[in-house]
Amino acid sequence: MTHTKINNVKLGLFVSAGLLFLIIMLYMIGRDQNLFSRNLTLRARFANASGLVAGNNVRYAGIQVGTVKKVKLVNDTTIEVVMLIDQQFKENLHKDALASIGTEGLIGNRIVNIVPGKGSGPVVEDGDLIGTRKIVSTEEMMETLAVSNRNIAEITVQLKSTVERINNSTALWALLNDESLPRDLSASARNIKAATGKANQFVLDLQEVLANVKAGKGSLGAIITDTALAVELGKALQQFQQVGEEANRLGAELRGVTGKVQTGLDNGKGPVNAMLNDSGMVQKINASLQHIEAGTAAFNQNMEALKHNFLFRGYFRKQEKQQKKQAARQ
Repeated sequence: MTHTKINNVKLGLFVSAGLLFLIIMLYMIGRDQNLFSRNLTLRARFANASGLVAGNNVRYAGIQVGTVKKVKLVNDTTIEVVMLIDQQFKENLHKDALASIGTEGLIGNRIVNIVPGKGSGPVVEDGDLIGTRKIVSTEEMMETLAVSNRNIAEITVQLKSTVERINNSTALWALLNDESLPRDLSASARNIKAATGKANQFVLDLQEVLANVKAGKGSLGAIITDTALAVELGKALQQFQQVGEEANRLGAELRGVTGKVQTGLDNGKGPVNAMLNDSGMVQKINASLQHIEAGTAAFNQNMEALKHNFLFRGYFRKQEKQQKKQAARQ
């Protein structure tokens, strides 16, 4: 009897141990811990685990290469993820590979994605710490979409308000219903087109004139390019200067004669007095003086016009500067 109880206890313990072992095996297989293959350990550190837990998949370039073994907190800003990688993928993983946390699909389980680095570094070893990169998470995308939705809602409200104001605007509808508006717009467009054509033609003509001037064609081109003409113009200016000096001298002489005449009149002697007493002579002298005054005024006008002519303007300005320098020296 006692022997039977002992056998029953042993049988119960054996069955219980078998069930426990079976449960553990099923759990480990369900967690995909790569029990029946050689593994190497890799580590990666993130600022946020984003819901990653042990047992999540690890993929390299989209291929399943392992699972997450452990997620532990290193400090208040760093979380370390320990991954079990199948040994057969070791030759494809290099130390410059980068890990990131993503999701399977849009709202699936969290996974660790490993992508190749930029270079071709050495192959990873067991326990290596690889670099990480931050990608846009689903939560950030949803937050961005939420902000975009709010902005779209505000724009929709403003657009609705604008449409209502347009519908309630009698002046705008009156303008749109005006049948003469299209004709006026067409006429304005034609006028603008004609003005643009004239402006283009004016520019073309101006370019042609400049080209002719540069080529020495025409009067202006000859003046600019002909050195002999410039010499002749210089001589002409000198002659005009001499004429002006002669006019000044003549004026001085006239002032002297006028002084002598005044003296004769004051004394009541001389031929001037006699001529003044003759009424006919006085009329002739007055006419002569009027002719002289008119000729002098015309000469002054010619000289003033010559000073403002673009051909002689530079010369007179140069003479004016020289006179100012001489006056300053004196």
